[in-house]
Amino acid sequence: MRTSTDRRRGYASGDARRERILHIATQEFAEHGYRGTSLARVAERAGLSQPGLLHHFRTKEQLLVAVLELRDQRDMERFFADEAAGGLDLLTALVRVVEHNSRTPELVRLFVVLTSEAVTADHPAQDWARARYERLRAWVADALRRAAGAGEVRPGLDADATAARIIALMDGLQTQWLLDPDAIDMPALFRAHIDELLATLRPRA
Repeated sequence: MRTSTDRRRGYASGDARRERILHIATQEFAEHGYRGTSLARVAERAGLSQPGLLHHFRTKEQLLVAVLELRDQRDMERFFADEAAGGLDLLTALVRVVEHNSRTPELVRLFVVLTSEAVTADHPAQDWARARYERLRAWVADALRRAAGAGEVRPGLDADATAARIIALMDGLQTQWLLDPDAIDMPALFRAHIDELLATLRPRA
């Protein structure tokens, strides 16, 4: 008969195995994209049989979504736990995200590869990518509107357009940086853009 201690150990072992699968899947998706990644290869690298992998993730699509959601969850926990109030502090937090991304090219490559693939109509990450961009634009725009309401921003700001431009710059810099990291200083370029943006947004004394 299994005791509560046995069950806790089993849960911990299962969680550790799931984390290992997600780590390996992140590498595989980043290197080969969705279509080029096989569950058999992920299972082999994780030291599991394919049925063992399917116990945790029943389909490759489910595994992909879990990898993408985990990346977003960790970014939120790492950079935005203290930014719930929003406002212009959110832009500073985005700079920290870009600085962190420059130290994790594997995750940046995963994001760039999969969002590029997701523009095709039948790609399983398309709904995720569309929803993510909608959520990010709304989140940044809402922070800018709150900053305007608090008097931190000059009147007349188009919050939606500004949010879209910020996100576009982040993603565009990531692609250029991956292609030529020696020529593109991604953190410095993004930080300079945010500094210039803040200078234009803040009310003049």
